[in-house]
Amino acid sequence: MGLFKDYVSQTRKPEGFLGKMMLKGMNHGHAKMADWGMDHLRKADPANIVDLGCGGGRNAGELLKKYEKAHVTAIDYSELSVENARKYNQEMIAAGRCDVQQGDVSALNLEAEAYDLATAFETIYFWPGLVQCFSQVAKVLKPGGYFLICNESDGTDPASLKFEKIIDGMKNHTAEEIESALKEAGFSKVKADHHKKKPWLTVLARK
Repeated sequence: MGLFKDYVSQTRKPEGFLGKMMLKGMNHGHAKMADWGMDHLRKADPANIVDLGCGGGRNAGELLKKYEKAHVTAIDYSELSVENARKYNQEMIAAGRCDVQQGDVSALNLEAEAYDLATAFETIYFWPGLVQCFSQVAKVLKPGGYFLICNESDGTDPASLKFEKIIDGMKNHTAEEIESALKEAGFSKVKADHHKKKPWLTVLARK
């Protein structure tokens, strides 16, 4: 149980050898869920995107493919995640279309009202206070900008609730809790969608 707990706890802030293993697993293991989430961005046509909690960098790379003229800024709290995301997106970084930075979502050091789209894939479980962090996201979005949240857990599935007890600092959130926090943080339109067969949850909000 000790090694297993150490490994799954790397989802919060990947570090060291176990962190490298976790990041590799994130890029592959969460791909289908993340792509399902991105399918909800039919109305968005962003030029400037910020991917929060970017992990190994795969989703930032997919956003760069989806929006061929967009620039993506990828942010993560983990120094190891930043390193891996830079390696994953090195060609786009060299082309001037991507930037990867270390940062804290509870105090984003980004230009206000500079982004058309913010994304958060499988990460808000570890954000220190949803309203505070969502307010930071709202601050950096342009008026009318979108915020996409995509989780493997809808806050009620037994497997995720089990991990919540194992991983320090993890908190699953229901669609209702996320929607309430988003509106309190300044988002006007919020829509949640559950996957038909899995406990996956996508929430799309507009500033």
